[in-house]
Amino acid sequence: MKRKTRLTAVSAAHYFRLVYRSVLFILLLIQYIIYRSQNGPAILDSLEEKPGIIAFICVLFAVEMIFRFFPSKLESPGSQKQFARNYVKSGSTEISIQDNNGTVLVLLIWLGFNAIFGALYIAGIFDDGIMLLLSCAYSVCDMICILFFCPFQTWFLKNKCCATCRIYNWDYAMMFTPLFFVMKPYTWGLLALSVGLLIRWEVTFYKHPERFSDQTNDYLRCRSCTEKLCTHKKQLKKLWEEIAKFNMKRLKALRNKD
Repeated sequence: MKRKTRLTAVSAAHYFRLVYRSVLFILLLIQYIIYRSQNGPAILDSLEEKPGIIAFICVLFAVEMIFRFFPSKLESPGSQKQFARNYVKSGSTEISIQDNNGTVLVLLIWLGFNAIFGALYIAGIFDDGIMLLLSCAYSVCDMICILFFCPFQTWFLKNKCCATCRIYNWDYAMMFTPLFFVMKPYTWGLLALSVGLLIRWEVTFYKHPERFSDQTNDYLRCRSCTEKLCTHKKQLKKLWEEIAKFNMKRLKALRNKD
């Protein structure tokens, strides 16, 4: 019998982020619904009455981003391949990054998509609360992309896994894009830090592309992976297939009874 792969420390950290980001989104959504239905204080006005909450949330995400600037064993190999210590020469000098051509397309789609939200904000249809909720929703979707299904990987970049993802460290800049329209020092501070992380990533890529290719960097090979997300995704896929088969059998049995 084939043993199931245990959840790795890196994957466990991903699930932890998914939980607290989801809780944060739900709480903000409830607050926004109350504001709309009862004409209560807006989300930001309500939060600014309790500066400790804003400080906690900002510090939480800022610390996450700061960790990305340095090597860490608790971060995904996808974000860690930029560092020299994680460059393990494979012996090959042929750099091949299959998803590099899709990055411009992803960038244009993302900017265009958020430009629509920005236009709605400028028109007064969206408010600060909606933009904040969008940012929180993006943060949850970021973890869903890592743990379950990534549309960028499947539809545009075609990379084999997160470890070889060309745009892995774009995630925080993408998450905080809506905050550009929320003109507060703390929102722009998070956005500025996320853009700094993206710039650091891109500069490293153009200076050291060999670190980003699994053909030249053994660190990106499956045998070196400390995440094992592909295994977990296969297990989840198998579970869903078994549930679907069970439901079909049950439905068939109910039809036969009729």
